[in-house]
Amino acid sequence: MNTTTDPQPDRRQRDFAAQHMHTVLARLAGPDAKPRADQLYAVHAVLQPASRVLVVQATGWGKSAVYWAATHAMRSTGSGPTLVVSPLLALMRDQVAAAERAGLKAATVNSTNIDDWDDVFQRLDDDAVDVLLVSPERLGNPRFAARLVQLLSRVGLIVIDEAHCISDWGFDFRPDYQRLARALLSTPTASVLATTATANERVTHDIGQQLGAGTVTFRGTLARTSLTLSVVPGLSPLARYAWMADALKQLPGSGIVYVLTVAEADRLTAFLRSCGHAVDAYTGQIDADTRLQVEDRLRHNQVKAVVATSALGMGYDKPDLGFCVHVGSPSTPVAYYQQVGRAGRAVVHAEGVLLPSDADERIWDYFATASIPDPQTADKVLACLAAAGRGLLEIEAQTGVRRGRLEALLKILAVEGVVIKDGSAWKATGQTYVHDTAKWAALARVRQQEANIMRQYANGQGCLMAYLQTALDDSSPTPCGRCSVCTGHLPYPGLTPSQDKMIAARDFLRGMDVPIEPRKRWPAGVSRKGNILGFEAGRAVAFADDPAWVNELQALLVSGALVSPGGDVSEPCLPEALLAGALATLGRWSKVWGHRPVCVVPLPAPRMFANQQMALHISQKGRLPLHKVLSWTGHAAPDDAASTPVVAHLESVIRLLPGASLPDGPVLLVATEVRTRWAATVAAALLRENGASQVLLLALHLQP
Repeated sequence: MNTTTDPQPDRRQRDFAAQHMHTVLARLAGPDAKPRADQLYAVHAVLQPASRVLVVQATGWGKSAVYWAATHAMRSTGSGPTLVVSPLLALMRDQVAAAERAGLKAATVNSTNIDDWDDVFQRLDDDAVDVLLVSPERLGNPRFAARLVQLLSRVGLIVIDEAHCISDWGFDFRPDYQRLARALLSTPTASVLATTATANERVTHDIGQQLGAGTVTFRGTLARTSLTLSVVPGLSPLARYAWMADALKQLPGSGIVYVLTVAEADRLTAFLRSCGHAVDAYTGQIDADTRLQVEDRLRHNQVKAVVATSALGMGYDKPDLGFCVHVGSPSTPVAYYQQVGRAGRAVVHAEGVLLPSDADERIWDYFATASIPDPQTADKVLACLAAAGRGLLEIEAQTGVRRGRLEALLKILAVEGVVIKDGSAWKATGQTYVHDTAKWAALARVRQQEANIMRQYANGQGCLMAYLQTALDDSSPTPCGRCSVCTGHLPYPGLTPSQDKMIAARDFLRGMDVPIEPRKRWPAGVSRKGNILGFEAGRAVAFADDPAWVNELQALLVSGALVSPGGDVSEPCLPEALLAGALATLGRWSKVWGHRPVCVVPLPAPRMFANQQMALHISQKGRLPLHKVLSWTGHAAPDDAASTPVVAHLESVIRLLPGASLPDGPVLLVATEVRTRWAATVAAALLRENGASQVLLLALHLQP
């Protein structure tokens, strides 16, 4: 135990805390379960009037038992209900079930049960709820916000679970969470308990400062004796797929396979299923009911593994999880520890395996910059909101800030109090935004340092468990004697997956078509209005860092940079395998067409040579006429900008050549690369406006 103060409860107080801790623990884990000394100290600390307590302990230590026991004790003396702030729906569902097993009456208010809110509020008024769980986004809901002041006047305990989310320095900082935490911490009467398993010294200090003076901190060792950590280095992206297909035959029990992107989750799930493995995908893009079904299937061992993004992480409760494999490395040791710590909580042995790749760092860079506000962009957004409230689409159109970055920025500005959300509109409050340059620069440096630590971890520079302990500022890191560095042993299949799985992975992934969804509506502020009449459907050979096409995509990038716009269109420069893949994609796709295309048209671009070469290849092999009817006059479209300025520019530079004519029927529009889809949309609109009955889009590479 590491505490900022040394609590010494008298006998009566200690017995009172122990009585309720024993009662709750017996209900949760059986009559023979014994509380840890630190758990008893923490419960006693929480029971002090208006206390502020922070518990930083490893996953599986029993942090939730502390707040259930404290709630049980406080309710027995007539205190109000406990309010638990929880960042994930999956976590809330598990917590409701755990609270009820502990003998507490629990309810939740979240985005999936809006119809139940009135009943929950009535039960709160009747004092028939011991525990209310809410998500951080509820503060933005007027119905919940209107009840908050009354609720805070009655609660006896506020629990901020996964408290690293309220820290700017935390690996998973969430502005909504910090904003709600600040509102809750304003209560002068309720006790506050913050818990996390993933906080280094900097994050622990920051949380303590937010909780306030007099915070009592309980921090224990983060070592996990049941977890055997391994790093399998040097695998290509394709080899990682083959490795997983082999490894699932021998990994113990059921587990989680973490990936960095939604696309990777979908691809890997599909491949592992093709190899006969029972696996499900879990990402932020699946609906709430499906998430619940997948969680339950894993919990009851109905699947061997769930292939998941970070959407399945904090608080998911399956104590007997046998393994956690990362196909791709998280950017911080804290994030990695949080995820790999899902495994081995109630089993003697579990495997935690990392399969790193050089491609991981491009994803790290994106997320690292997305979480840090740009002061010029903030000023632009605030100027847009100065006159009146505006919705996201309108702000995006007027400022040129892309949707994802705009949403992240608005949440940060809301935490600073300079904007508020009123219904679907954002409004400026009139408060001046002061950009804390020093803080954000320091955060960027910390992110770089954390990335360096993960590189060193992946290179096996010391005991893996001790390395994670050191990265999280554990005071007693020691070699574990179990990891792949300590023993020199790698889990099956080691460094070399089977050749048959390598071939199977390549063939399967190269046989997957990548849909390109058409744009639906023109953005505000451009010449065309309303619904889009453009390309009706699209297919790509590869998406993002597609593991089946890594070498070919690199060659495509190089060829696009080296070819001359005035070069010979017959000169080979595009990777032959990708061109063959385009023909194969075309062949599969043609089975669902109503009519065969009547011609091929290259998509115009600032450097059209590659698109023209692809169009020529498709024309020759597919025996379709080639019609070069579109031109590009001017510079490239603005990069990393919102839809309105991009489309306005494209409308000015893409033209139908004078005298151009098209045969009657569907047109196949082809491009080597597609990213925003706006160039293809504008080009397809021109083709439709000039007689094409249908436009189909074929690309070699769809970029995220």
